[in-house]
Amino acid sequence: MSQTLLQVKDLKVAYGGIHAVKGINLEIKQGELVALIGANGAGKTTTLKTLIGMVKPSDGEIMFNGKSTAKLHAYDYVRHGLVLVPEGRGIFSRLTVEENLQMGAYVRDDKAEVAADLERVYGLFPRLKERYKQLAGTLSGGEQQMVAIGRAMMSRPKLLLLDEPSMGLAPIIVQKIFEIIRMIAAEGVTMLLVEQNAKLALQTANRGYVMESGHVTLADSAANLLANEAIQKAYLGE
Repeated sequence: MSQTLLQVKDLKVAYGGIHAVKGINLEIKQGELVALIGANGAGKTTTLKTLIGMVKPSDGEIMFNGKSTAKLHAYDYVRHGLVLVPEGRGIFSRLTVEENLQMGAYVRDDKAEVAADLERVYGLFPRLKERYKQLAGTLSGGEQQMVAIGRAMMSRPKLLLLDEPSMGLAPIIVQKIFEIIRMIAAEGVTMLLVEQNAKLALQTANRGYVMESGHVTLADSAANLLANEAIQKAYLGE
């Protein structure tokens, strides 16, 4: 039985008077790829930002690797293995591709292993190897997404949080990005995927949670969610 890597209990998040997350429960086990789907404004990105310490919860508990994250500073999370690939990618546009990737390893001092991981990332993303000296801001949107995922992989994440990796990308590039996500999952990296393309997310994931207006309204295997008529009508365009 896989151990529970992330456990979220009764999580609530409020911005001023707005309650964005209203007491949700989530659980992710070691080695799982879990999708979190829902409409815009459902609270998905807020949930990810709270998991990574960018937003403080108003109530509830987050346990990562058996320990509460309540006393962690935002800059501690990467060192503990909890890493976010943010919506909009958040790359360093004036640094080269390789400098961006090396920034992902800034908490590490095992130089030989970092060098090996850099080659591993280039193996996943040959396009980045070709452009390693190019300024990241001059890359296409798809290439920038590759940089953002590669940078996160350089930190050796225990749990990789992906926020809308397909946003703004051409369909053929989206397929390529999800192919890479599946390859990373096959290596045993645990992932929580927030994705507007619910069908693709559920086709990729082991399990899924459906979020509506700050609540988790459904949790099931990805296959069962794909087959659910209400989910098909609401999110899958069927």
